[in-house]
Amino acid sequence: MKKTTVINSELATVIAGMGHMDWLSIGDAGMPVPMGTKKIDLALTKNLPSFIDVLKNILSELEVQKIYLADEIKTDNPEQLSAIKALLPEAEVAFMPHTDLKKNLANTHAFVRTGEMTPFSNIILESGVTF
Repeated sequence: MKKTTVINSELATVIAGMGHMDWLSIGDAGMPVPMGTKKIDLALTKNLPSFIDVLKNILSELEVQKIYLADEIKTDNPEQLSAIKALLPEAEVAFMPHTDLKKNLANTHAFVRTGEMTPFSNIILESGVTF
């Protein structure tokens, strides 16, 4: 049995297959996922699991060098923005309009859906290297 923290088999497979500068996205329960993008649905009910809990779990196994967030998170969900920055203090942060973030989901290896119910709780993680 797997010993590390990501035990969801679909998610572990996607993380294991990522290379430098590949993208993985995590989002709230309402984020639309483009056709053709792999969707790993972890949502059980409202707010379970939370966006931050899923992000923490993924960060336990994925090296991240840059993150992409919606501009709107700055004004509409500053608490979530602070929590994200606290978990990724070394990562470069890029902001874009929410409409562009949604379009960019088509370029990710997968979208991980959470039960999060707060606005603009969506992120694209760009993988780094461990050397």
